[in-house]
Amino acid sequence: MTDAQGAQRALISAVRHFAADHLRDDAVCVALSGGADSSALTAAAVRAGLTVHAIVVDHGLQDGSADVAETAAATALGLGATAEIVAVRVAGPGGTEAAARDARYRALDEARRGRAVLLGHTLDDQAETVLLGLGRGSGARSLAGMRAWSAPWGRPLLGVRRTQTRAACDDWNLPVWDDPHNDDPRYTRVRVRSEVLPLLDDVLAGGVAHALARTAAQLSDDADALDAIAARAFTEATTARGLALDRLADLDAAVRTRVVRLWLQAIGVDSPRYRVVSTVDALVSGWHGQGPIAVGGDERSRLVVTRRDRELLAQRVNR
Repeated sequence: MTDAQGAQRALISAVRHFAADHLRDDAVCVALSGGADSSALTAAAVRAGLTVHAIVVDHGLQDGSADVAETAAATALGLGATAEIVAVRVAGPGGTEAAARDARYRALDEARRGRAVLLGHTLDDQAETVLLGLGRGSGARSLAGMRAWSAPWGRPLLGVRRTQTRAACDDWNLPVWDDPHNDDPRYTRVRVRSEVLPLLDDVLAGGVAHALARTAAQLSDDADALDAIAARAFTEATTARGLALDRLADLDAAVRTRVVRLWLQAIGVDSPRYRVVSTVDALVSGWHGQGPIAVGGDERSRLVVTRRDRELLAQRVNR
């Protein structure tokens, strides 16, 4: 068996195992960009016996993007899948990369029509994600990387290397589009991929990507267990007005900060940052008379958290 044939079998096996573990029916969508990972995933999903609908999102950020989308859709049709192209407008906070991701996921969610969406993230992507989370000090949930299944998003290829998706595409004679952004050193992830991981492999004598992926899997299990405990504690601590301090005082820090994060999300803080969570948690664990803490808001008012009468309370304060 050639390396390419081994790669094909690994891809098809990965999709079959994923489907058996997570999917209720055979009808799925695949987010298809035209790159090697998503193209190999589309081919493997068809060969694994799934009924595949490819969704090709055209971000319109590069010259010729419409042609790339047309080629990708034609490839999906040639494999026996159905396909559609969705053009999106990229705009919003956080820079082009974040805005493009948000637009892509919105488009995929609207087009999936109740079906699961398979994404072509590989073991290499997982390793990069873990390193980025480590470098940013983002906590255990970030270091746990991407989940294989977080409905409706599925990632069957998290145990497959990027070299395998490329080899499979070559042997299946699939056209592959190489996104120039994937080689642009202005993007942090590109430098992690092209500079940091190779250096770590050299210093640590190889196997770093697999080791990081294993770390993500182990931390994901740990984080899931802590999240479940925190969810129960959050329910018990929630009052009609806020969060009862008596219910939080004896919790371990790993659980208590998760409860605080859940509460902040419940009062309208979309993605509480570490600084916000830790500052609010200090109202419980390090109380010395602190005043109101700003946690969000808009042009008209600030959302603040205060400690009063053995509770954490949230209120809007006009600017």
